[in-house]
Amino acid sequence: MTDRTTDFLKLLTAHERALSLYVHSLVPRDSAAEDILQQTKLLLWKHFDDFEMGTNFLAWARKTAFHQILTHRRQKKREHLPLDEVSLEALGASVSELAGEIPQRHDALRHCLAKLPTEHRQLIMLRYFEDLEIEQVAERVKRTEAAVYRALSRVRMSLMECVQQQIAAEA
Repeated sequence: MTDRTTDFLKLLTAHERALSLYVHSLVPRDSAAEDILQQTKLLLWKHFDDFEMGTNFLAWARKTAFHQILTHRRQKKREHLPLDEVSLEALGASVSELAGEIPQRHDALRHCLAKLPTEHRQLIMLRYFEDLEIEQVAERVKRTEAAVYRALSRVRMSLMECVQQQIAAEA
């Protein structure tokens, strides 16, 4: 592989999830969003020589994706589309802005998870990281489902407050 190919693959891999979230947040049908993503990736590769290394790859990729979304919408003009182009552009800008907060929120959440008592952290890990259903979590921790629901509710509220405080402290 050439260095340019490697550079492209590294950048695309690093930003692929964020790009996917961006497109899926603006395109209601998953199949259409996936088609747009594939077309965007092809265009990014085709025009990678125009990309200046050291600049914001994700911003460039989002702009390319946005134009692909507009093209898709023009082609589907006969279908009912819930948002006009101005609204879609405003929504895209908001999504991009919110996506910028995600790493900060992840860091705050990691910090807050580390501060949880072991039993609370175990509930969160079982429910959200191992993706177990409430009844499975209850079985594992030998508590009733109702007790697990109550405990998870309290822990989620505690985490939300902690994350908000952490972000406010960093601002």
